[in-house]
Amino acid sequence: MNITLIGGHGKVALLLTPLLVDAGHQVTSVIRDPAQAEDITAAGAKPLVLSVDEASTDALAHAFEGQDAIVWSAGAGGGSPARTVAVDRDAAIRSMDAASAAGVKRYVMVSYMGAGRVNRVDESNSFYTYQEAKLAADTHLRTTSLDWTIVGPGTLTLGESPHGVSPAGAPAEARTGGRETSRALVAEVVAASLANPQSVGQTLDFSDGSLGLDEWIGGVAAGRIPGAQA
Repeated sequence: MNITLIGGHGKVALLLTPLLVDAGHQVTSVIRDPAQAEDITAAGAKPLVLSVDEASTDALAHAFEGQDAIVWSAGAGGGSPARTVAVDRDAAIRSMDAASAAGVKRYVMVSYMGAGRVNRVDESNSFYTYQEAKLAADTHLRTTSLDWTIVGPGTLTLGESPHGVSPAGAPAEARTGGRETSRALVAEVVAASLANPQSVGQTLDFSDGSLGLDEWIGGVAAGRIPGAQA
């Protein structure tokens, strides 16, 4: 597939890129800073310098022409509330609309466990703006005609991947750990989601665990394993 990875210089994206390239995909990584292009090339992808928070829907659609899938792995990274809204909500939603306009059917969103559906915080909490932005973006994605998957990891770490998950949607007694989630595992889950059509239309909340990825995705698709944290 031809895959455009938005937020291509992020920690998850740089781990994901070689997985996709090794699987035979052609990856275009969208970055904001031209100085990051060398890292993108070294990872095996083609860099595309584009500020998604400034690009219009038409500009994004033009960039997406000829692509088979879009992966959103961008974020404001704890910047100002205004930038959080601009990137995590508005730009993300424009990218979905642009994918539809460009005829790209497949879209994978890297979100977070619960994503505002559970454990809501009030406006006085510094996390509020990010929570509301991600909730709005995920909600919009579910209303589109895209073949979407929402990937919802728990608390991110730089640890090694266990190569398996603990489904956050499963009963507590069936979980094998806490909320810690290796970024390397997140990359593996995105790659597995792109490879497995059973992930389409699914919200996949998870943390580090031992359940195999295809078994997990198949179980969610069949209704044996709840996909989303309740």
